[in-house]
Amino acid sequence: MAAVRTSGLRREFGGTVAVHGLDLEVREGEIFGLVGPDGAGKSTTMRMLAGVLDPTAGRIEINGIRLPEEAERSKEHVGYMSQRFGLYPDLTVLENLLFYADIYGVLRSKLQARLDRLLEFSQLAPFRDRLAGNLSGGMKQKLGLACALIHTPRVLLLDEPTNGVDPISRRDFWRVLYELLREGVTIFVSTAYLDEAERCNRVALLHRGRLIASGTPDEVRKMLPGQSVEVLSADPRNAARCLRERFPEAAVALYGDRLHVTSRNAGMEDLRSALASAEVAVTGVRSIKPSLEDVFVSVLSDASESPAESERAAP
Repeated sequence: MAAVRTSGLRREFGGTVAVHGLDLEVREGEIFGLVGPDGAGKSTTMRMLAGVLDPTAGRIEINGIRLPEEAERSKEHVGYMSQRFGLYPDLTVLENLLFYADIYGVLRSKLQARLDRLLEFSQLAPFRDRLAGNLSGGMKQKLGLACALIHTPRVLLLDEPTNGVDPISRRDFWRVLYELLREGVTIFVSTAYLDEAERCNRVALLHRGRLIASGTPDEVRKMLPGQSVEVLSADPRNAARCLRERFPEAAVALYGDRLHVTSRNAGMEDLRSALASAEVAVTGVRSIKPSLEDVFVSVLSDASESPAESERAAP
């Protein structure tokens, strides 16, 4: 059974279409990743699924409940953590949890057990009396997650939950998500981090409000036409410029001193030859398994995105 299903989902803001006819299906008990850059329509989609924004057109079902018609009824089944989750900085960790328990109408007979479990689960028990405003970024994210879980939802919607959080806190946050997954919670997470998408059971790549690919990470990688090659160079920016000029159909992404080049026509020897003729020093060239990042950069290149936009640092 699908935990979340959308059909022809569309949202317009004035004359701007933020989401174009989105068809998605999230299965029960999986982590599903909605992936895309800023402005792709991820947050708009999440807000519609959470029932806080009505779609312009299309259908939404969460656990068989239709939105926006039954938005109030869906709240007991859904936990939603927005990018700017409403923690109260002048309340303690425990007081924030109690506040959200009251909002969701958690029964007093079940409250203490849930509080104890969530504080232990999020590793916030030692900080239960600390003001939320004095928590680190990673701890605030875990508190936001705990507040979203206070009513024991079966579907959890997380809108870029690790945005701006340090790598160690990101790792700890994902550890908590995997624990929730083992308990049967369905997790729908949006992210701009392609390495996080690799951790999902299935993903959907969103660009300018349109679905451009979906499936397991391996299935999405197989959609990439051509060969993927890694090039190591002491002058990677010049190497990237050279290859973009020589092979305009290729997707070229820069990661520090490495380039990932995906092309239907150019092989390893073609790349070596082009760089040698341009007198760009190369220390290594090898065939690689494409990442989701490579798939996305290739798609953006096919959409005639500028080279400057295709170049991005690895997360």
